[in-house]
Amino acid sequence: MKTGVLVAQLGTPDAPTAKALRPYLRQFLSDRRVIDYPPLLWQPLLRAIILRLRPRRSARLYQRIWQDEGSPLMIHSLDQISALEARLGEDFRVLLGMTYGKPSIASAIRQMESEGIDRILVLPMFPQFSSTTTACIYDAVYRAAAGALPFWSSKLKRYIPALRFVAPYYDHPTYIYAMESHLKREIASLPGVPDKFVISFHGIPDRYVKTGDPYREQCEITAQLLAAKMRWREEQWILCFQSRFGPEQWLQPYTEDTLRELPGRGVKRPFVFAPGFVTDCLETLDELGNEGCEQFEEGGGNPDCYHLAPCLNAGPEFMDALAEIVRENALGWLNKAQPPASDIADKALFRAG
Repeated sequence: MKTGVLVAQLGTPDAPTAKALRPYLRQFLSDRRVIDYPPLLWQPLLRAIILRLRPRRSARLYQRIWQDEGSPLMIHSLDQISALEARLGEDFRVLLGMTYGKPSIASAIRQMESEGIDRILVLPMFPQFSSTTTACIYDAVYRAAAGALPFWSSKLKRYIPALRFVAPYYDHPTYIYAMESHLKREIASLPGVPDKFVISFHGIPDRYVKTGDPYREQCEITAQLLAAKMRWREEQWILCFQSRFGPEQWLQPYTEDTLRELPGRGVKRPFVFAPGFVTDCLETLDELGNEGCEQFEEGGGNPDCYHLAPCLNAGPEFMDALAEIVRENALGWLNKAQPPASDIADKALFRAG
């Protein structure tokens, strides 16, 4: 019997068009874990203004990174699940599920159940926990596994698969090693040595952290572990947060402000990397790649000296790391890993004295 592995991502639109972006953004921005304003206040604003203006702007940004094969996030995600399944072997079935968009988490779980898989390990592609990402995946998985129904329906799903969730792996040694190996190769390929390493994470409202979200602490631990492995001195690197949205104060320092200020601090060759994004997407390729370079240039920097490192994507060390993390979390579920009944009995007798 196979163990299902649900590789859970945030999501991506089907096409770089306003028409495709509108339902995607409506689903994303209606999630109460992402935007927790009262629905009676937020939904009219979302539907009357934001969903009329933002899809066109977002479509233009997606068009700058869209590839012939489709969305970069989808392309790299499919490469990741293929590489992961190859490493895990015949005891596992690996499928991709998106919190928003297609393929959905619900469709992935239905596919596993149709194949007779009744044990599902959920692997969020977010090393650092946040209520805006990881918790959204938990919600979607619970709804899908239980068979969420309209409130007027009296039919309930008869069977629910066993579920396990991979804990945040922000400090897992294999994840840190994968980033170390990846960045050392990237730095070695550059014509000049970077003079500042900018570690950028996706931001969240500061209020979320103050009310219990552990995200900032986990980001700081990841950055510190990575800097130690890379042997960066304190003055060589900086931690910042990107993707600010709305009027609230978000986690600081802001990446966009940092990039504009670097030339004034004497930085000529910044090296930017986003550890929290393990798959290249709009926030890395365009926000850090295109817009980040423009912000550095606005501050007086030479855009030709600006460098964005790609995400881990399907790199060999990261795929090895995910395979090890999956095996650690699947202990006891694999038929081959079960000890003989006689061994179990002997150990039980030993513990009993």
